[in-house]
Amino acid sequence: MARRADQILFPTDSGLYCPDGDFYIDPLTPVPRALVTHGHSDHARPGHGAVLATRQTLEIMAIRYGEDFTAQKQVAEGPLRLGKVTVSFHPAGHILGSAQILITPDDGPRILNSGDYCRTPNPVCLPWEPVDCDVFITEATFGLPVFRHPDPLAEARRLLASMAEFPERPHLVGVYALGKAQRLIALVRQAGHQEPIALHGALQRLCDYHIAQGIDLGPLVPATDAKGAQLVLAPPSAFASPWVQRFRDPVLSYASGWMTVRARARQRGVELPLVISDHVDWPQLTATIRELSPQEVWITHGAEDGLMRWCAMEGVPARPLRLVGYGDEPE
Repeated sequence: MARRADQILFPTDSGLYCPDGDFYIDPLTPVPRALVTHGHSDHARPGHGAVLATRQTLEIMAIRYGEDFTAQKQVAEGPLRLGKVTVSFHPAGHILGSAQILITPDDGPRILNSGDYCRTPNPVCLPWEPVDCDVFITEATFGLPVFRHPDPLAEARRLLASMAEFPERPHLVGVYALGKAQRLIALVRQAGHQEPIALHGALQRLCDYHIAQGIDLGPLVPATDAKGAQLVLAPPSAFASPWVQRFRDPVLSYASGWMTVRARARQRGVELPLVISDHVDWPQLTATIRELSPQEVWITHGAEDGLMRWCAMEGVPARPLRLVGYGDEPE
């Protein structure tokens, strides 16, 4: 008799655990073997005995934590046999190197852990790939109907329009160092801005890595040497530090799906909110569940109750995993 999904993968204090393969997915604490979906620090932590991930995720973790972030690294290439299950990694469309992880047991349902994923085309990573599964584990970061993200290229054009309207004011945009910074650069290049873009020092190494991976980001200069650069990217935390005081009368901006919530923009003192997200919005989230048509949906974090209610109305069995420790990457 085939076993239930919750006998093959289940939540623990350290995160989702698969006893048949003796591994955890995106564990919250150090474990003997971790399978990591992507390099954001709320999913990729140092100190594990062994880490299995895409080559780019392993290299990103080494940049962020040092080469000794784990005792053993293994690149996920093709289906791999771990104990009594087969695992495979599939593009998630979230950031460079991000992956969904499919667990195929010998005697049970196929379980797909999507990690963080996005279906809007992203110029700095591989597109999301649909994967047949029986159980779909999804995030619900923007799991409420209010979240309907606009075209990110149109948001980049809004930024350039503001720069044209206020040519004497530097535009400071808050972006996460991994993924959002590089995506916004690629978008403004696509929108026609070919002038040098200034970077806060915290963004430089990961931008250099993307360039080494063949992603053209155009001319970039350090913010400390940005004589006359009108567009400056920095981590959001820089806006609350003395660093920002070097710029005279800046237009403060922030690129995030959370900028849909105007109260968040006001709380941060953001003059130009840019709704650019690396996660699925509500229409994409619900469309994905319909398209994959899984027998069951598990929800890892975000607006769990809203998605639970939608699944109930659609007749899709669903359960919240209520895992803590996931969400936006710490700044």
